[in-house]
Amino acid sequence: MDLDQLAALRTPEGSAALTAAAGLAGGDPLAAASALRAAGVPPTLAAAALTQAELRHRAVGKFGPAAAGMFLTRPGLEQATRRVVADRRAARLHAAGVRTLADLGCGLGADALAAARAGIRVYGVEADPVTAAMAAANAAAAGLADLFTVECGDATAFDVSGVDGVFCDPARRTTGTGRRIFDPRAYSPPWDFVTGLAERVPHTVVKVAPGLDHGLIPAGAEAEWVGVDGDLVEAALWCGELAEVPRRATLYRKEEVHQLTGSGADEAPVGPPRRYLYDPDPAVVRAHLVAELAAELDATLGDPSIAYLYADRPTRTPYARCLEITDVLPFSLKRLRALLRDRGVGRVEILKRGSALTPEQLRRDLRLAGDASASLVLTRVANVPTVLIGQPVV
Repeated sequence: MDLDQLAALRTPEGSAALTAAAGLAGGDPLAAASALRAAGVPPTLAAAALTQAELRHRAVGKFGPAAAGMFLTRPGLEQATRRVVADRRAARLHAAGVRTLADLGCGLGADALAAARAGIRVYGVEADPVTAAMAAANAAAAGLADLFTVECGDATAFDVSGVDGVFCDPARRTTGTGRRIFDPRAYSPPWDFVTGLAERVPHTVVKVAPGLDHGLIPAGAEAEWVGVDGDLVEAALWCGELAEVPRRATLYRKEEVHQLTGSGADEAPVGPPRRYLYDPDPAVVRAHLVAELAAELDATLGDPSIAYLYADRPTRTPYARCLEITDVLPFSLKRLRALLRDRGVGRVEILKRGSALTPEQLRRDLRLAGDASASLVLTRVANVPTVLIGQPVV
């Protein structure tokens, strides 16, 4: 996509092509291209419209019905914040008194649009000309162009002295190849600039990859890990006056939001496996809040380095899955295969932490047959390779 193609898509002819392409999304791409060309759509416009239709179809999971009117790129969609997460972040900024916000590296504008919907005046900065133009088009499509404007430029050169808050989502993919950048010091804008924003603006939020090393968290910042329906989707650093607690895990499950907070430095007690096993949500694990969850569940770890918790009774919690354990045995393929065969187990889910075994290979090696099902947990207990057999607690 280039600026000319984007401009063409925003003409009446382009709009008609997008409407036609939307009806073909999800089908055979060659047949869709042929159908558009047969309808008189020029090949270049047809290709651009079909690409947008495909991206919009994929974006529904992140943006809901609003995806149908957005302009998107593949890298931009990958990094864009889910609407439910962006809306809550915007509400928190607004509640903290932020009325003007600089979005440095605004991408396609997902977070900026959420802030604008919350009544915050947003000044977006984006280095890529096409992405900047798409963000402006998305603001216009949402009816928010008066609250969210975009300039194409260097985020590090933007004057932040005139805004109440700053949001920064540094690029985590290399230009051209699209490969992920795992070292925050290689982000764009640079990590030193990003973390230095909190010294200049008292309300600063930085979106980061969920694999962020805790050692890189700035002193005094609140680090939040976010999960949506069991998937770990992002992390954010709330700096300056926005920091409320050292660590937070925020989980979105259907229409509900759950938050677990703590120091991130506590350690859970260790003990032998018990009747119920809890598998904490990845956001809880990454936030180093397993000890806080253990205290809520009256649970212990089976191994100090592995985030499975054990308790004597089941407790309903949004922060972990619960299994009722029937067997705990040192791992032996022969013994496990015989036990499952005797019980007629033909279907298993395999969970693992602290095990070098590959679930797919183990499933083949077990040679399962039967109508029953079971959950297998591959782990270590007191540093001994162990398998636990159980059933989910509904």
